[in-house]
Amino acid sequence: MKECNQCGKCCTKYGGDGLSVSDEEIQLWETFRPDLVEYVQDGGIWTDPATGKQLDRCPWLRKTPNKEIYTCDIYMDRPDDCKFYPVTITQMVEDKCEMLEVQDLTDTKRAQDKLNKIMVDSRPPYVL
Repeated sequence: MKECNQCGKCCTKYGGDGLSVSDEEIQLWETFRPDLVEYVQDGGIWTDPATGKQLDRCPWLRKTPNKEIYTCDIYMDRPDDCKFYPVTITQMVEDKCEMLEVQDLTDTKRAQDKLNKIMVDSRPPYVL
């Protein structure tokens, strides 16, 4: 498995209405990041504060000019859904994650173990 190359596939796919946020996260944002709370409506995230309509993508995702690299303006305060991604090798395959290598597809147990090690600081391990 390769290191993340910031291709943005995960953020562009799940950056609209595919994410949720917990009440605890909202409370933290209300205290420390009121700019984020502006984009929360009825427990859903990334709605336009002016219109209340769901955005197609995360408002905090930035594409580096002239490159296919994406960065997150709220990386340290991003939702748990973002912190936990990716959870499974299957999910990475479906999303065409560029971290995957051929050997990850032939030995998914080994690949999942490696992914769990990579994500140890973000989420509990996933067991196949």
